[in-house]
Amino acid sequence: MTDQAALEPVAVSLDRVLPLLRQQAGAADDKGFFPAASMQSLRDERLLGLTVPAEYGGGGASLRTFVAVAQELAGACLSTAHLWAMHCFQVDAIARHGSPALREALLPRIAAGDVYIASVTSERGRSSDLFTAGAPLRAEGDHLLLDRSAPVVSGGAHADGFLLTMRAAEDASEHEVSLVYADRGDLRVDERGDWDTLGMRGTASGGLELSGRVPATNLVGRAGGFAEIARNSMIPLSHLGWSACWLGAARGALVDLVTWLRANGPAAPGELFYERLAHVRVELELVSAFLYRVLDQVELARAEGRSLTEPRTQLQLNALKVIASEHTFRAVDRMMEIGGLRLGYGRRSPIPLERHFRDLRSASLNHANDGLWTGIGALTLFDRSVSLI
Repeated sequence: MTDQAALEPVAVSLDRVLPLLRQQAGAADDKGFFPAASMQSLRDERLLGLTVPAEYGGGGASLRTFVAVAQELAGACLSTAHLWAMHCFQVDAIARHGSPALREALLPRIAAGDVYIASVTSERGRSSDLFTAGAPLRAEGDHLLLDRSAPVVSGGAHADGFLLTMRAAEDASEHEVSLVYADRGDLRVDERGDWDTLGMRGTASGGLELSGRVPATNLVGRAGGFAEIARNSMIPLSHLGWSACWLGAARGALVDLVTWLRANGPAAPGELFYERLAHVRVELELVSAFLYRVLDQVELARAEGRSLTEPRTQLQLNALKVIASEHTFRAVDRMMEIGGLRLGYGRRSPIPLERHFRDLRSASLNHANDGLWTGIGALTLFDRSVSLI
């Protein structure tokens, strides 16, 4: 489902940006370039500041509006929606855990559309474990020195700022991870490697080398406190946001397919046709139902001031990510079967099913499902009452 009431505050802005996103999506995919015009339209419509608290000039949008907007953007261009959603994850972390000085200096700039933030959590030379870091922060008076190499940074070459995970100090263990914000102007940023991939080509997620000096007030949360921020902010927002994006892309594909079939489909569809179409619809209904149920839980916990770190909540957030990534890809795969070689498989088809197929194939690889399944299994042992959602 798409929550129309949640979209009301941004309906006019969406009417302006969505046609451009649709127009740019194919070219960004074909040529593998960052959708700069689409991102500029999000800046112009102040959608980069949608989740910035109103007291800082932002939209003060709810999580429900965030999820609804992510779906709408992804129905037009999944790469652009992915970049926007990841930016919003960073905004939430800064708004909830940043120092007063950082919030006052940065959030009004984001609200005005002046700052797009990229996330830097990958690191050369270590595993994909989100909760470890190798490169240390170094204190220098009232500043922090950083030197960081990241093999994958979505939209990083085009970002105005970065939220980076770093080892808390030179003498800290790899599990003592800090989160720090850096303006692009305070860094040397060198691109390393390209982004020539099967799908999600418009995210321009090449590697970066970053080094520089930032104010100590740019530390987000306490030193070594990244895990708490991740579990209360970045993981909930990322799993809600990614899932909404994948659902929006798959739903958009089904809207296009149904429209085409009603005008050009077989005159006398057989049972196999209807069965395939039914499977697609049910896949998306399942994802939507689980997404909004998890959203309800996160909204309630935040309203009550409860932590999201309890095993049951983390299990369900991880379950949302694997369910959404696997079922939306399966739905588009089934749509390709319905469309066949001409409509489903062709790159110049009137419906870009093959682009959606390639893009959604990345969903299970993005923060890989293999590790999440293992985590879900481990967390299951901590929820002895098996409290289902």
